[in-house]
Amino acid sequence: MSDYNAVAPTNTDQAPKFDESSQSAAFSHYSNLSAQLPIDPSTGQLVEGGVKAQAEQSFKNIEAVLKNFDHVMSDVVRITVFVTDIQDIDAVNEVFSTFFKTYVPARTNVAVNALPMGAKVQVEALVSHGVGTIPNAPQAGNLIKLTNHTSNAPSNVLSSQTVAFSHYNNISAQLPIDPVTGRVVTGGIKAETAQSLKNIKAILNSIDVPMDDVVKVNIFVKNLADVEAVNEVYSTFFPDSSIARTVGYVPARTIVQAADLEMGASVQIEAAVSHGDGTPPQAIEDRHNIVIKANNTKNAPVDNLSTQTVAFSHYNHLSAQLPIDPSTGKLVEGGIQAQTKQALTNIKAVIESVDHVMEDMVKVNIFVKDLADMEAVNEVYAEFFPEGTPARRVVGVAALQEDALIQIDAIAGNAEGTLPETK
Repeated sequence: MSDYNAVAPTNTDQAPKFDESSQSAAFSHYSNLSAQLPIDPSTGQLVEGGVKAQAEQSFKNIEAVLKNFDHVMSDVVRITVFVTDIQDIDAVNEVFSTFFKTYVPARTNVAVNALPMGAKVQVEALVSHGVGTIPNAPQAGNLIKLTNHTSNAPSNVLSSQTVAFSHYNNISAQLPIDPVTGRVVTGGIKAETAQSLKNIKAILNSIDVPMDDVVKVNIFVKNLADVEAVNEVYSTFFPDSSIARTVGYVPARTIVQAADLEMGASVQIEAAVSHGDGTPPQAIEDRHNIVIKANNTKNAPVDNLSTQTVAFSHYNHLSAQLPIDPSTGKLVEGGIQAQTKQALTNIKAVIESVDHVMEDMVKVNIFVKDLADMEAVNEVYAEFFPEGTPARRVVGVAALQEDALIQIDAIAGNAEGTLPETK
């Protein structure tokens, strides 16, 4: 981990604490918050009441975490809401509106199979961090967020289509909605995948950014059997240019089975996008002066539809790692501990292939088939993250690709940045 631009974890007694993770891990101009359950920090227990009470507590916990490092809710650039019943989103929205009365961040809503402690809702946030994390040297603290809307993609009063801050654009998850009709398109999973990606492309076109500037894609699909059809369509959008096709560039990627999605959709897609120009008052730069750097290593599983790690500016985005032994291409034998170790070993191999270490991680996302396995997962996890520094998300899913028990993806700090002249 660099002493020049360091991962900066924070914790406060005003929000729930866990040994395995920091409440917030900042690096450069972003702070990644751990997903917040509706836990009363004074009791350590879930709050009583229904989904509204739980949503309110989750947002209060986020607010407390932000206050601890002198930030406010309007500094949030992306909100992700996990529920166990998609019908509860309306109730969550009522609470959401009391915390975001004017500005609204980019947003993702998804129903998952289960949440820790039997919660009905869990909320996480990505936050702008203008002062940066260079010790004793505050950076441009007056960087501003830029939101954008286009009529060529679906609009929602409770989310911004894209929120730019510093060198990233964060795109709200796109359902397969035709922006002309406001309805989910007909025609099955291929048509829905194409529409979701068209919506992302329309948003990017509206800010003069090509699809090849996407660094990470998260795909939520209701049926994992549809992934092959999703991939057929996906491969027509990535790579998106002759330059990208020449080098075979595709973004990092994570595929998650959703228990349900809004409007009865079968697929939903979100993206994080490089923003070379930065946001004011950063000087307008040649967008190719800060470059995307993609990397694969034979020491981790290789997939021709995803890059193992994509670096841009001060972050590395890692594709989700299944517990696959790269030497055999097969799922490792053994139970949850063996599978957790392999998934984290793959992440370690990926990050070390770009001359970084596990201590550079700022966020870890864990998807597990059985939340009862988390005690065993945490035993292994502690071997890789003994300080519990990264922020973390844990959700339960009904199934994972390759019939795995666990899948893990991560985001790492990239202190040296990605200027063309740097390594």
